[in-house]
Amino acid sequence: MQTDIPEIVAEVTAAFERYERALVSNDVAVLDELFWNDPRTIRYGATEILHGYAEIMEFRASRPSTGLERQLLRTVITTHGRDFATANTTFSRNGRTGRQSQTWVRRPEGWRVVAAHVSLMPPEA
Repeated sequence: MQTDIPEIVAEVTAAFERYERALVSNDVAVLDELFWNDPRTIRYGATEILHGYAEIMEFRASRPSTGLERQLLRTVITTHGRDFATANTTFSRNGRTGRQSQTWVRRPEGWRVVAAHVSLMPPEA
């Protein structure tokens, strides 16, 4: 299995960047589209534990739509073969540093997040 095939890295990077644009602009339709529509999809957030696409959709529909801007600090996208990838990033929002990890899988409908985790570092003293 090849790691980091350039055209696959480019595809996943484009999907990740599309997700990021949707996240900070609260484009819920795109956010929902980019998660795998399956009860096995998981998203662990800074304040929530979501199991299944339906719970993730419900969270997205009810979360505040302001104050979502953030600055990405370092992003690492690694692909394994042509159909599996991870995207990990650190970000800064409101003076706090956060971490985000996503597992992406190529599905018939395109690249989809099948598992995600977001957490915040403790505030600096």
